[in-house]
Amino acid sequence: MIVANPIYDIVFKYLLEDERIARTLLSALLKKDVVEVVSRRNEYSNIGRDGLSVFRIDFGATIQESDGSRHLILIELQKTWLETETLRFRQYLGAQYANVENMLPENGGAYAIPMVTVYLLGHKVGDIEEPVLYVRRQSYDYNDHLVTKGLPDPFVDSLTHDSIIVQIPRLHGQVNNRLDKVLSIFDQTRMDQHNKHVLDIDESAYTGDDEMIRIVNRLMAAAADAKMRHDMNVEDEYFSIIEKRETEVMLAKKELAETKAEMKEKDAQLEQMDAQLEQMTRNSIVALLKSGMTPKAIAEALGVDASLVSRIAEGQ
Repeated sequence: MIVANPIYDIVFKYLLEDERIARTLLSALLKKDVVEVVSRRNEYSNIGRDGLSVFRIDFGATIQESDGSRHLILIELQKTWLETETLRFRQYLGAQYANVENMLPENGGAYAIPMVTVYLLGHKVGDIEEPVLYVRRQSYDYNDHLVTKGLPDPFVDSLTHDSIIVQIPRLHGQVNNRLDKVLSIFDQTRMDQHNKHVLDIDESAYTGDDEMIRIVNRLMAAAADAKMRHDMNVEDEYFSIIEKRETEVMLAKKELAETKAEMKEKDAQLEQMDAQLEQMTRNSIVALLKSGMTPKAIAEALGVDASLVSRIAEGQ
């Protein structure tokens, strides 16, 4: 079955506009039962189009725990398919912390809604081989003993957060758990050889799984949508321009570094030549002093400062 490639912003947006699909994805990522998802302000924002793309969606998600209790968390989901400066992620994260709308109504809005950040990356992170990385906060005392009493606490949760990092290039079709199954729709090894806008999906792998069938059907509908295909072409053109600019910047930096290295080498050569010239001048002055010439005459003959000749004469 041919489906649209959700690595594209326009397809990803279309996919998560379906609230049930958003719950399926977030439940798998969080390993929790997400019973309600509400898109929050700034959803689908794509800030900084003059630089690399970071596509963002913010959700308010209601989590139901195993004991039946429910609580609200803020999920900041960011997706990029090019290597992106972490500063862009941090700037947006800071804006989320500063947003008064992300405060809990209890205690007069003194505490922030607990937040989880999810990063879907179209590139690898260093040498980390795990396709999905969970970065969880823990609390310790001075002796590095884990502190659990009194936690979770709204003050602590307001200042710290957990993160989930997904390296899409590390997804290689292996399905060992629910998350692997859900993320398999992002697996770029399934990209069509002749058209990177689509993935070739084996629908039989999802037989009996209504949630995955819903995802596949929505991606199939996206693949058949003419406007969606046009928008994917636009994204290709945009990223082609960005990649070209980044390549030009990289080459310019390389040339600048080489020029600086050459200038440094030339400066060293000039310093060496200056030292040699100074030594030759001193040797000439010494020889002329020994021949009986006066310092004034030597200075005039060699075109050097008379004080230099005098210092050398005094040092003999």
